[in-house]
Amino acid sequence: VQLQASGGGLVETGGSLRLSCAASGRTFSSYTVAWFRQTPGKEREFVAYISSGGKTLYADSAKGRFTISRDNAKNTVYLQVNSLKPEDTATYYCAASIKYIGVAASEYDYWGQGTQVTVSS
Repeated sequence: VQLQASGGGLVETGGSLRLSCAASGRTFSSYTVAWFRQTPGKEREFVAYISSGGKTLYADSAKGRFTISRDNAKNTVYLQVNSLKPEDTATYYCAASIKYIGVAASEYDYWGQGTQVTVSS
């Protein structure tokens, strides 16, 4: 599976973006897909995941503001990010695993290249 993250950009506080994670491969619907984010000097931080069955989980920092969804017909997972804050500034990565459902970055097998989200105050 190859993943391509896109949709990042520069927005003002309170703004919104929709991040996309497009995947190759006919079995994409069988994968759990997660979003992580990372800032320089810090470890990659879990944001949200969606399982093959549609189960979702969000980090506390994302609850109520971010929504993860998937369109298996388009082999794409989305992360709608609303009410953005300066502390949401990071590089956002999508990751996939066919066997793991969880929040540990080390357990995901496939990673996209990252898309930068910058929130100005």
